[in-house]
Amino acid sequence: MATEIKVPTLGESVTTATVARWLKKAGEAVAADEPLVELETDKVTVEVNAPHDGTLAEIAVAEGAEVEVGTVLALVSEGAAPAHARPVEPPPVEIAHPAANPPAGVNPPPTALGPVARPATPPADWSERGRPAPLPAAAVLMEEHKISPETLGTGTGKDGRITKGDVLAFLARPAAPVAAAPAPKAARELAEGEERVKMTRLRRTIARRLKDAQSTAALLTTFNEVDMTAIKTLRAEYRDTFEKKHGGARLGFMSFFVRAAVAALQEFPAVNAEIDGDDIIYKHAINMGIAVGGPNGLVVPVLRHAETMGFAEIEKSISDFGKRAREGQLKLDELAGGSFSITNGGVYGSLMSTPIINPPQSAILGMHKIQDRPMAIDGKVEIRPMMYLALTYDHRIVDGKEAVSFLVRVKEGIEDPRRLLLGI
Repeated sequence: MATEIKVPTLGESVTTATVARWLKKAGEAVAADEPLVELETDKVTVEVNAPHDGTLAEIAVAEGAEVEVGTVLALVSEGAAPAHARPVEPPPVEIAHPAANPPAGVNPPPTALGPVARPATPPADWSERGRPAPLPAAAVLMEEHKISPETLGTGTGKDGRITKGDVLAFLARPAAPVAAAPAPKAARELAEGEERVKMTRLRRTIARRLKDAQSTAALLTTFNEVDMTAIKTLRAEYRDTFEKKHGGARLGFMSFFVRAAVAALQEFPAVNAEIDGDDIIYKHAINMGIAVGGPNGLVVPVLRHAETMGFAEIEKSISDFGKRAREGQLKLDELAGGSFSITNGGVYGSLMSTPIINPPQSAILGMHKIQDRPMAIDGKVEIRPMMYLALTYDHRIVDGKEAVSFLVRVKEGIEDPRRLLLGI
């Protein structure tokens, strides 16, 4: 008995995937829960596992094919491999040819591509179309030029009948220019030392979504800078104690920024909202997307209800996201439903950038590299660890005053972390 292996449910708004790679060959033995095939979706790579011990009897879909949820990918049989096990190829399309001289009154059989199309016989009287019949001379001319009465509309004759003059006037009109479809851009020839590699589905999706964000939203970025002295001092003093108490969770900078962003979002809810048509959807829960780099590109797993999470829970969740992103083990539902995002280009050395929002979200906070800079403190020049912050926002829903004030609140929470602990 063979079990069908189908494309599983792929998560929110994801209906198709690409068969990226078969991990087993037809005829090979498989174990229960052993990965059989990798599917690449718009967001992550998904492995489909064997349901039980047995043999991969047939492969129904080749690598590179695009498949929908529920499509049969393969058959797994119990026991040893059958001798005929092989990849399944789609059967050739057979076109049935009707008999040259079918008996009278017998319609030719339908072909494999569907029933035989028959030309429609025009009615003997144009009035059968629900309109007065054209005058005889007009009807003859219309037949010659294959003009339907619907094309001419109401005629100038009595009761709206189409006259020969109406047809001649129609034929005398200049033909409307037909816009030529733009020719697809031909792939350029490669020069010496160049290599062409097809974009992955994830990379294509990232490119499309970022372009859509720029095309549909009114994006604007505001900047500020934050003194990291207080957080660095706090981390140096309590890092070891924090790690011991919370089972190895390391006290990083990200938890402070998440908590600071949560406080600012609660004060400025438009930054956590989204536009839906002519409506604004305000969200009472703060689902914080945290951008992390994976082997196939950037992904944004979501901290759900970040407003309820403490520092240790945030740090553990982000560490887990990062580890599983590098291993390609993130689940689709962990990437959906974010209401606001944070990205940290500083881990790659970025000093300043203008991040792009993740639609349908309305804003994204960009963190950057910490760099010692001379700052004027109480009339004296001191060297302080400084970071530039950037908030890109959709100006259709977030006003400039809200955006600037939001970023100031984040700055205040980072420079005086006691505010985060006291909720002020």
